[in-house]
Amino acid sequence: MTQLNKEKFKGRDFISLHDFSQEEIAYMLKIAADLKRERKEGIPHPHLQGKTLAMMFTKSSTRTRVAFEVGMYQLGGQALFLSSRDIQLGRGESIADTARVLSRMVDGIMIRTFSHQEVLNLAEYATVPVINGLTDLLHPTQVLADLLTIQEHKGELAGLKLVYIGDGNNMSHSLMFGGAKMGMHVVIACPDAYRPNPEIIALAEEDAKANGGKVEVISDLQAAAEGADVLYTDVWASMGQEQEAEIRKQAFSSYQINAELLKAAAKDAIVLHCLPAHHGEEITHEVFEGPQSVVFDEAENRLHAHKAIMALVM
Repeated sequence: MTQLNKEKFKGRDFISLHDFSQEEIAYMLKIAADLKRERKEGIPHPHLQGKTLAMMFTKSSTRTRVAFEVGMYQLGGQALFLSSRDIQLGRGESIADTARVLSRMVDGIMIRTFSHQEVLNLAEYATVPVINGLTDLLHPTQVLADLLTIQEHKGELAGLKLVYIGDGNNMSHSLMFGGAKMGMHVVIACPDAYRPNPEIIALAEEDAKANGGKVEVISDLQAAAEGADVLYTDVWASMGQEQEAEIRKQAFSSYQINAELLKAAAKDAIVLHCLPAHHGEEITHEVFEGPQSVVFDEAENRLHAHKAIMALVM
């Protein structure tokens, strides 16, 4: 059974990969890989026996909810699903009061919401670990699963070129942080009007400098994809941006992973997508279902990565 070294992790919030060192992220990936292997071999790992995770959702979810709920069950604990309709937060109770009440009853809180400040406020008042399941600014739990997937298929992370194609959104932000921390060359290819948050770019560049990585943001898709080890994309319009869908469809029409773009990447490049995917928009059906696509390995790894986070911080 995996022996968890919780010394550096127990009680910590998991809000951004920027908050963790390269060594710490590598250790989380090791624990995720160990837990995955044990699951495949039928070895139980009840590290969170008797513990409870509160899962707060104001954004709908498939992978996040299932990964945390099933993961908590496999770790021997229990997860509580709490939508804004289920708790008083949706009827005006403050995040500070909600945090303090839940902290008296549960061992950890996962939140998936719109405002990143809401997560920061929750963490400020909670006395149990808070896990960021997604905000409009960051999606760190997804990127931990992405790094695990890349490591499985490539054997390493340092020195690899990861190219993200699309909106400078929460995925691009967390990929810059995660990739920079692990010594990767991260390129964000996006229209100039949809560049990532400049403050996030600056922090990621600092992370890259400290860890042997590199971060670039460019609009030339073909130049970005040249020699890429990993091609990554996301939907053009995220949750909450549905009213911009048509405008974005025009702005991003050429920012697509297709067979032609794959030719510019390394021959053994892998293709990732955080899902859900809009086939024929940000990625063609041919590539999505093709031999270089590892999107379902990536989706499965949400379970193992999330289990590692919970097992370490709770």
